[in-house]
Amino acid sequence: MMLNIPRLTVQRSLLTGSMLSQSTHRSLSLLSKRTFATTKDTTASTNTTSDDAVTIDLPEKSFEGYLVDIPSLKYETTKSSLLQMYKDMVIIRRMEMACDALYKAKKIRGFCHLSVGQEAIAVGVENAITKLDSVITSYRCHGFTYMRGASVKGVLAELMGKRDGVSFGKGGSMHLYAPGFYGGNGIVGAQVPLGTGLAFAHQYKNEDACSFTLYGDGASNQGQVFESFNMAKLFNLPVVYCCENNKYGMGTAASRSSAMTEYYKRGQYIPGVKVNGMDVLAVYQASKFAKDWCLSGKGPLLLEFETYRYGGHSMSDPGTTYRTREEIQNMRSKNDPIAGLKMHLTDLGIATEAEVKAYDKAARKYVEEQVALADKAAPPEAKLSILFEDVYVKGTEIPTLRGRIPEDTWDFEKNDFAKKY
Repeated sequence: MMLNIPRLTVQRSLLTGSMLSQSTHRSLSLLSKRTFATTKDTTASTNTTSDDAVTIDLPEKSFEGYLVDIPSLKYETTKSSLLQMYKDMVIIRRMEMACDALYKAKKIRGFCHLSVGQEAIAVGVENAITKLDSVITSYRCHGFTYMRGASVKGVLAELMGKRDGVSFGKGGSMHLYAPGFYGGNGIVGAQVPLGTGLAFAHQYKNEDACSFTLYGDGASNQGQVFESFNMAKLFNLPVVYCCENNKYGMGTAASRSSAMTEYYKRGQYIPGVKVNGMDVLAVYQASKFAKDWCLSGKGPLLLEFETYRYGGHSMSDPGTTYRTREEIQNMRSKNDPIAGLKMHLTDLGIATEAEVKAYDKAARKYVEEQVALADKAAPPEAKLSILFEDVYVKGTEIPTLRGRIPEDTWDFEKNDFAKKY
């Protein structure tokens, strides 16, 4: 049996019926199944593709609770699920490493925030929820975009400003989207009220779904975060607020910016759980617990994922002026999420060292192929109509849209400027 295990995705329309815009159709066409390609001459032992149940025993330090009992430290999953989580994390890391190289080659410009070291969060959350759930986060969003269903090519093409990008080359690193994924938001903390609104929509439409709303420790002191907490509790909304605490808000240590760094307690009247965000198995269990909590009618829940980014805040930050190289190396060597799951795979007899190496090699090959495709993709056409094509859902446009000056007025029916001078 081949090592290739497809990650199936459900492409959920953001709008339905006549309200479905052409841009949404284009978005759906840019998404592809996350498939882990492997070399043709490599085979796996029978147990690697078996759905035999396996019991996970998490360390006691995996969780800490506030106003709530912590998730169970013991749960069952399947061997194929663990394998898929490993493959997903390896793909994301390879993709981020490719971003690093492309940025240094000046093929990616502007802002670019990488999540190397934080892969367990995107992978653990996605494996615990369904495509009916909503996810929204800040600008460290490449991994989430991939996990929600976008291809590596779609992510990289967007970062390089290509028409094949998930935002058609008009958004860049901080504005990536996919069905069920609402960004990639560049304004610090602004995604929290948006995620609260997504939860309100789920509740209003009586959907069996919730909103996972992620933000960083650097955004945790924003007023709009606490306003959202208040509204979510008043309305009993199905929202999971997730603080990705990677210890530094840009170059400022959490202890220097927050009077209280126990972020899982900062919901005050909202229960919280602190989670080992470097362990994908703990992230998965906490996310599943949080979703069940919200869908049972208990209202919002706050998760704090303790994690760590190996690189700087962005590509323009070397990440070594406000922390030591020894600190970074210590996290890499002792807490790496990929190495941690690899140990579980081998200890549980799910995969051999040789098979894990084959997965790693296949991931590198796959990402290299996706980089080549993204690099060859064309940039957006040099035509002004592109600027206006996603302002309104197709069929709901106003007759004309005024620009900076009257001469910039755009006529949607003509698909051209209203007046020619």
